[in-house]
Amino acid sequence: MADFARSVHPGVQAQLDRLSMTSPAGDRLGLERVAALLERLGRPQDRLPPVFHVAGTNGKGSTVAFLRAALEASGRTVHAFTSPHLVRFNERIRVAGRLIEDDQLAELLTEVIDACADIEPSFFEVATAVAFLAFARTAADACILEVGLGGRLDATNVIEAPVATGIASLGLDHEQYLGSTLAEIAAEKAAIAKRGVPLVSLAQPPEAEQAILRIAQERGARLFLEGRDWTVDTKLRPGLAGAHQRRNSALAWQMLAAQRVLAVTYDDFQTGIARARWPARFQKLGDGPVARIAETWVDGAHNAAAAEALAALLAERGPMHLILGILANKDAASIVGKLAPHALSLTFVPVADHAHHDPDELAREFSGQAMPEIEAALAAVPGPRLVAGSLYLAGQVLAANDEMLD
Repeated sequence: MADFARSVHPGVQAQLDRLSMTSPAGDRLGLERVAALLERLGRPQDRLPPVFHVAGTNGKGSTVAFLRAALEASGRTVHAFTSPHLVRFNERIRVAGRLIEDDQLAELLTEVIDACADIEPSFFEVATAVAFLAFARTAADACILEVGLGGRLDATNVIEAPVATGIASLGLDHEQYLGSTLAEIAAEKAAIAKRGVPLVSLAQPPEAEQAILRIAQERGARLFLEGRDWTVDTKLRPGLAGAHQRRNSALAWQMLAAQRVLAVTYDDFQTGIARARWPARFQKLGDGPVARIAETWVDGAHNAAAAEALAALLAERGPMHLILGILANKDAASIVGKLAPHALSLTFVPVADHAHHDPDELAREFSGQAMPEIEAALAAVPGPRLVAGSLYLAGQVLAANDEMLD
C-alpha cells in the first residue's frame, strides 16, 4: 500500500486502497502531475490564506510546529500540511487547528482520486491536493506547508506567492533524488524561493550557503541568513528539547518577523513556542501499555545530522538502552556511530513494511543484540530506553502505546 497508510475508518481505508492500486510506488519528483491534477480541481492553491513554506533536511517539521504555535498564540487559526504521518494519515492535514476529520478526509480523497484519471500522481501528490482542497474550503488566517522531499520539484512548490519561505538544517539525505553534495542538495531546497519573498535560512556549511545565496539571487528572493543577518536569541525557551530546537524556533521567529502580512509579537511568540509539541522528537511516552513496562522515549532520528542532535541530548540527559531500526537507504554506520557512545545497550529491530538494514548484521557489526520485531524488544529491553532510527518505527511505538496526535 502506498506509503503504508491505513485507517480504521472504512471510507478512508477504501480510498487509500484505491490509491494504492493506482498510484506508482516510491517518490516521484516534478510539478507537472500535481499541477495538472490541481488544474482539474479548480486550482485550490490559489485560494489559500497567507502561506509559510518550510524546507530542510532536519528540523522542518519542528519549525512548522513552532510557527503554528506562535500564530495560534497570537489568536490566529492555522492550516498545516506535514509529512510523514506516524500513526494515521490525518496527521498530515491540520485544518484550522484541528486534524482533518475522517468523513471529510474520505470525501476529499474520493474527489481527488476521481480526478486523477490518466495523470497517475504519486501518493504525496494526492495528499498535497487533498490538503489544498481542505484548506481552500475552510477559512483560516494562515497556512504552513512542509516540503516533502527537496524543494524545487516538490509538490508543495506549486505555491506561487508565499509570505515567507524558510530552510532548516541541511545534510546529506535522499542523495538519489537531490544530488550527492551539500551544494546540490542546498540548491534543490532553496528553490522554494520566490521573487520578492523573504527566504530565511539557518547557518549552513559554506558550500551549502553559497548555493543558497546563488539561488536567492537568481530568483530575486530577499535572503536572511543566520550568522550574517540574524542570530539566535539565547532567551528562547521552546517546548521541544535540545539546542537544535532553539535554532529551529529562532528560524520560525525570523520567518514571522521577515513578512508583513501577519504581525506576531515577540511575547506571543515566546508563549507559543513554549507550548509547541511535535511527536517523536525526543518524546517521552505517556501512560500506556508500552510506558508501563519501562520508561520509554522515541525519536525519529534517521540520518547522521539527526543522530548527532540526538546524541547531544543524550550527553546532557545521560545514557539509555537504545532500540534502533534503520531503513535500508540510510547510512546505518553514521547513525549508530553517533548514538552508540550514549547507549547502555544496543538492540536492533526491523522496520515493519519497509526495506531496512538487517538487525542481525547490525548487531554483529556494532556488538549489540537483534530482535525479530519491535514488540519483542519493548517486552525485553529495560528502561530507560530510547527507540530511534526511523520515524516509521517511532510511529509503531506510539501506536502500541495508544498515543495519537490530536
